[in-house]
Amino acid sequence: MRILFHSPAHKAGPWLDGLQAALPEAEVAEWQPGVPPADYAVVWSPLQQLVDDQPRLKALFNMGAGVDALLKLRLPAHTQVVRLDDAGMSVQMAEFVCQAVVRHFRELDAYEADMRAGRWSFRRPRLRAEWPVGIMGLGVLGARVARALQGFEYTVHGWSRSPKAIDGVRCFAGREQLQDFLAASRILVCLLPLTPDTRDILNRDTLGRMMPGGYLVNVARGGHLVEPDLLELLDRGQLAGATLDVLREEPPPPEHPFWGHPRITLTPHTSARTLRDESIAQIAGKIRALERGEPVAGVVDREKGY
Repeated sequence: MRILFHSPAHKAGPWLDGLQAALPEAEVAEWQPGVPPADYAVVWSPLQQLVDDQPRLKALFNMGAGVDALLKLRLPAHTQVVRLDDAGMSVQMAEFVCQAVVRHFRELDAYEADMRAGRWSFRRPRLRAEWPVGIMGLGVLGARVARALQGFEYTVHGWSRSPKAIDGVRCFAGREQLQDFLAASRILVCLLPLTPDTRDILNRDTLGRMMPGGYLVNVARGGHLVEPDLLELLDRGQLAGATLDVLREEPPPPEHPFWGHPRITLTPHTSARTLRDESIAQIAGKIRALERGEPVAGVVDREKGY
């Protein structure tokens, strides 16, 4: 069994060593053009050349939850695309979203500004019942975020393409229920996969249907958000602000209007980072299961895009 590794965003050495230790029966190597054929590849943002050079790949393991970059490639029909189910990302995502929601709900950003300006001030406490949180995307990460927010006694709604059931969460499904979901949400958290159906889904129309003074948290993909529409809604006062961990162009150019915007908090795509040891253990387990002819979780439906 031969396994290849390729990622322009990660140092190859620790991944190669970890994969080799987890799969001592395999030959593990870094992909370079012209290397011998392999059975599996562990990748992040791979080149089309890798796929073309490796026609016998049984599976491509994506080093993260989002597979939109992989699905842009021309892939053989027999090559499965497998994403990480969790591998330590869901707890990171839950804590990131909770801090963004709590920071806005408790007006900690405003208190920080007052402290920097030398002002000692108080604000009337807000009522949680008036700040329901809507989560778009109820997969592994979305469900974990929902449970974490419930721990702080927020009212939590969820929306997904197909019906889901989570204890204590009012779940909406499909385009026919999207407007009702948005109208019931004052804080909106996007955790959707990026597909042709969800690209640009955060736009003037959808965001404008939220409860007045709404707040956006996007931790999914920059392609979900129509950026000029967000600026327009902020200027009109329809939205109170946004926390954005993802943008269409990363990093954004110096002239981008989000830099320094008083009601936008930016972070550098860091809400849930791939944890190497946990990821390697999960990938190794799935490779062994595939070699035994067993099904594995996380296989991507290319038609759906996730």
